Amino acid sequence: MSLATAADAASAAVIRHDAAGIATLTLNRPERYNTLAEETITALSQSLEAIAGDASVRVVVIASTGKAFSTGHDMKQMRANRNEAYLKKLLADCSAMMQAIVRLPQPVIAQVQGIATAAGCQLVASCDLAIAAQSSRFATSGINYGLFCATPAVALSRTVARKHALEMLFTGNFVDAETAARIGLINRAVPDERLEAEVLELATAIARKSGYAVKLGKASYYAQADQPLDAAYRCASADLVRNLLAKDGVEGVDAFFEKREPKFEQD
Repeated sequence: MSLATAADAASAAVIRHDAAGIATLTLNRPERYNTLAEETITALSQSLEAIAGDASVRVVVIASTGKAFSTGHDMKQMRANRNEAYLKKLLADCSAMMQAIVRLPQPVIAQVQGIATAAGCQLVASCDLAIAAQSSRFATSGINYGLFCATPAVALSRTVARKHALEMLFTGNFVDAETAARIGLINRAVPDERLEAEVLELATAIARKSGYAVKLGKASYYAQADQPLDAAYRCASADLVRNLLAKDGVEGVDAFFEKREPKFEQD
């Protein structure tokens, strides 16, 4: 594949649309059920890298077109390139993309319709927040084909409780949107026709907050999450001191006592 052709394929795999501080990245391979093919992983990675340095973006939404949110890795590509070097690079690139979502300064919301399976379910679990249509379903279904969903298990095990994660991983069974909400894989399930509106409402609410506080808060949350309790408090306390002394923090506290709406300035 030529460099020009590869670039064209990558750009077509994901569509970016920005409005009112919200960047929406839409997986755009509905005929392939939005599999995380090489070009899709590349396009998502490039988009996330660009957004990370874009001060105008307050919130990111990952959505998709067609009947599926994502059915995970492109098995046709993997079968056609059944060698250790290719598979190691593919999974390393995908893992780096998933981690880029967590490291992204801005909160990321998954807007889920249809099915999200294997690495598609991993993508949902990797996002900070997720809202799904009531008709959507989730599974780590590799086990049905002799493949344990090892990399999806990383994100899944950090999002839902161990026994729920292991049941999904060992059985490959689908869980519906209501169950996904109950076990914490998503924030909530909403009527299908309300999905986009509900995601926009959540994204807009976050975008209106102090960009400085939201970005600091996301970084602080993940930094303390896996630390011992005493280290977590030290980390969080240092972040709160920074926040209190920052321009937006000072403005917020003053606005509270002056009984007015704060006017935030920092991104």
